[in-house]
Amino acid sequence: MAERTDANPTRRGVIKGGSAMLAGGVLAGCTGGGAQSGTNNNSSTDSTTANDDSYTVGMAPMGDVSFEGAPESLFVVFSQYADMAVALGHGDAVNTIYSPELAGDVMGSYCARLDGVSPGWKDLTDPLADGLSKETLYELDSDVHFLDPAYVSTQQNWKRADIDEIATNVGPWFGNFYSGTHDEPPESYRESYQYYSLWDLFGKVARVLRERARYRKLERMHSNVLSTIRSKLPPKEERPTAVRVTLNDDNSAFYTYHLNRPGYWLADTRPLGARDAFAEKDWSSLWGEVGYEAMLEADPDVILHLWSISPQHDIDEVRKRITSKPAGRELAAVRNDRVYPAGMRYQGPIMNLFQLEMTAKQLYPEQFGDWPDYTSGDPYPEIPADEQLFDRQQLAAVVDGTA
Repeated sequence: MAERTDANPTRRGVIKGGSAMLAGGVLAGCTGGGAQSGTNNNSSTDSTTANDDSYTVGMAPMGDVSFEGAPESLFVVFSQYADMAVALGHGDAVNTIYSPELAGDVMGSYCARLDGVSPGWKDLTDPLADGLSKETLYELDSDVHFLDPAYVSTQQNWKRADIDEIATNVGPWFGNFYSGTHDEPPESYRESYQYYSLWDLFGKVARVLRERARYRKLERMHSNVLSTIRSKLPPKEERPTAVRVTLNDDNSAFYTYHLNRPGYWLADTRPLGARDAFAEKDWSSLWGEVGYEAMLEADPDVILHLWSISPQHDIDEVRKRITSKPAGRELAAVRNDRVYPAGMRYQGPIMNLFQLEMTAKQLYPEQFGDWPDYTSGDPYPEIPADEQLFDRQQLAAVVDGTA
């Protein structure tokens, strides 16, 4: 694809790559919904020039994006990309993140078990706090924007010309938002869109940051975790029914999310194959909303409450609020003490490893060991070595480059 270059290149020398394709409530009421489209394609047009300085990384919907060196300043909105940066040893390069306190709480809880690894996100600014603006992107002057231009096109006051302007004058876009849910992207991007798994997307980011060796080590850890999970899962008919939820602010209803649908938002639940209590529900958006009576009718064995690793969604308070309702007290998950804290959907590799282990214990204690008592905001619990799905020291060593 044709390469565009700046008339006045930035100091980092990042070529503003692109193609004709360039230029989608995010917590409990995220972004819009739609039908599945596109195909999963893990192929890449990644290449490196003979002098090994400039290189391109290909990913939909951007096409080929060219760089003249590893980016040193990373614009991030959704935390999966910040997690990837930390995992690849570039955490200090992240200059902004959506919901920094919440994301920082969750990631910080996990990293407390990784010697020498600290995300430091809570001091960052939130690029969506006052709406995504070109002025903010010019001020940050980032080498790369880890954000999907298709998603940007859905934001207020953003047109295709604005998206191209930032790619040309500041730094390229590099993101794929709709792989999170396999939701349909905006029409202007639909024909060229492709879906990627979390770890395929991570591999693309590793190419951008020139950290393929680290990526391969982490991907092997992930593969081993999945292999262990598959080897221990009980037969499907013996698995619990479960639902992932967020209790709404006035305690009148639950935002409900599927467990086993496509997309990297479910990379921590889909491999565990629990029986989704609302599997037959086809909500018009990316989540549903059910009242207490509907929840009692479904009566899941396990309730996983999103974000409750963070004290902002304190799990003890969630349990108290549920039991304040007569129908809530009748729920099997409540009666059997199986209302558990869950992490974040915007998960990168580090979050994904911890959340796979955590959810395995919550769903299948007989196979993976009990999930310990946990207070929201505390470090991730100490897990006996023989019950860990991955080695903490090994993960920390890969992240800090000593492995």
